[in-house]
Amino acid sequence: MLPVNIHVPDAQLNFWPDLISAQDGESYFQQLLSDTQWRQDKITLFGRLFDLPRLQAWHGDQGMIYRYSGLELSPEPWNPVLLALKEAVEQACQTSFNTVLLNLYRDGSDSNGWHSDDEKELGEQPVIASLSLGQERRFRLKHKDGKSRGIQPLSLDLPSGSLLVMSGSTQSCWQHCIPKTSRTVSPRINLTFRSVIHGSSQMPAL
Repeated sequence: MLPVNIHVPDAQLNFWPDLISAQDGESYFQQLLSDTQWRQDKITLFGRLFDLPRLQAWHGDQGMIYRYSGLELSPEPWNPVLLALKEAVEQACQTSFNTVLLNLYRDGSDSNGWHSDDEKELGEQPVIASLSLGQERRFRLKHKDGKSRGIQPLSLDLPSGSLLVMSGSTQSCWQHCIPKTSRTVSPRINLTFRSVIHGSSQMPAL
């Protein structure tokens, strides 16, 4: 299955609208929703504690720890569902991964603020493979120098079973987010597969 190449400056974006079939996607979604040890984490910003506006879980190879804002995430081991999805994603983008961050967006008030996955532990040009299951949500990207260079922001609707792979200079030049929405929406699970070079990393706060 060949991806759709999304052509924007200073980025490499490949999109598979239906990497996972609707039937398999629903099965994977329900298993992850019920079996994952979802965390309601708090982070420290400006000396105050805040709830992350979503639930999350961190899985991967042993020793791949994430630390940020006073929070430490030790990886849970891979399970059969995650390994099956990992294999499908790796075959599609011809890249291997050693960790995955799962985010559960329970409703439209859950979100992920503007950030780049540009931590040094991911390397200079990391490959970030974002797999969506469940409710379709709007994904936005904006160039860090977009205003001065006249580069327009980009919006993509990510349906269940879709895979968006961001590579090349995407993380160094662009930011992305999942905004809140006032629409009534069902839960969504997003899995971002990545390769941590060292055993710890710094993650975006919100």
